[in-house]
Order: sequence, then structure tokens, then C-alpha cells
Amino acid sequence: MSYVFAPPPLVSAPVVGLSARFPVHRIYCVGSNYRAHAQEMGHTGREPPVFFMKPADALVPVEAGTTGDLPYPSLTHNFHHEVELVVAIGSGGRDIPADQALGHVFGYAVGLDMTRRDLQAEMKKRSAPWCIGKGFDHGAPLGPITAVAQAGALLEGQISLSVNGAERQRSALRDMTWSVPEIIAHLSAAWALAPGDLIYTGTPAGVGPVERGDLIEAVGTGLEPLRVRVR
Repeated sequence: MSYVFAPPPLVSAPVVGLSARFPVHRIYCVGSNYRAHAQEMGHTGREPPVFFMKPADALVPVEAGTTGDLPYPSLTHNFHHEVELVVAIGSGGRDIPADQALGHVFGYAVGLDMTRRDLQAEMKKRSAPWCIGKGFDHGAPLGPITAVAQAGALLEGQISLSVNGAERQRSALRDMTWSVPEIIAHLSAAWALAPGDLIYTGTPAGVGPVERGDLIEAVGTGLEPLRVRVR
């Protein structure tokens, strides 16, 4: 097959212990999935999950033991970190029952849902889509994926984030409003999930701005840490 120009390279992420990489299909994200963060963003209770997407090529895959490069994006003066557990889908499906959802998971990683908060806030005021606040270039840093065989189901444990050595975010995974199986069930009712999909499962309280030169370090129980420096 010929093309009118060379197609872009396939986006992929490293996998712990393997030379083979994880090919990325789509990036789904869950909004306000920890109670404390939902409250700091002006929500309360167990509202139905909110989903949004980032382009696959917004991914910034970071190899184990290295520090990734995160460009400060254009148009914003309020660039926020959000640490998240990321679920890597290994087998797809539609209308997946929650009690079967974990069987579709390939592995887990720590990721950052970086946000142009001022642009997102402006769009919210206008009741307009906030893709410009979330779906920008380099907006989805990701650490190496750990397969389920090594990581387990990861229904327990913690995620945390520090900036320049000072902790800003920490939460137990059990504090998610919607658990990983519930997220997969809800998401697969709206879209047919496919191998290679990544699901950013929401961030705990403590989101805040970063500046050029800052070192962001994100950690999840049993997972490879993620380090990026804003430039």
C-alpha cells in the first residue's frame, strides 16, 4: 500500500522486563475520580464518571531509570501536574462486565495527566469542550508498564507525586470513586476497547502548577517510578 506521505511512527511505551514494547491505540482519561480532588474541583459525591481523551501521540514514554523531557506548552501560564494510575488494556471488548474487567488488563503504569488549567477553566466557564486544556502535545507522560503477572491486580496500594523533592499528592488507590473494574465497565459501554488502549484513572487531591526546570517524580506501589523535567 502506498501513501501520499510517510505515515507517522507508531506510538509505543516500554514494558518492564521486555524488549518488546506496548503499542498504543487510544488514551482515555477519567475526570475527578478521587473524592478529595473532586471536591477541590467543585464537585461532590459519587457523580457518574466523566471521560475525555488525549491523542495517542501526546504520550511521552519514559524509559526505566531515566528522566524524560517535558516541554512547557504554549498558550498557558498555569501548567498543572496530575499523577494517575494508568491501566494498559491487553484484550478489548464492548460492554465488559465489571467482574470480568481485570481479565482485559495487560498491566499498569504511573502517568501524568498534564493540564493547561487556565485554558481548561476558560472552556468550563463557556460550557465548551476543554480539549485545549487536556489534549495538547506532550500532555501524557508515562512510566514503564508493569505486566499484571508482576504487578498483580493493583486494587490496593498508593500513588504519589513530588515536585523538586517536595510531596504534593498522595492517595490510596482504594480512595478512587470508581474502581478500575468499574471504570472499564463504564468505558466499554461507550467505546469498544481495543488492545493498546491506555486508561488514565484520575488524580488525587493536591494538583498544582509546575514551572520550567521543575523535576516531577511520580510513584506507584509496585510500579516503576516516572521522572520528567519541565523545560
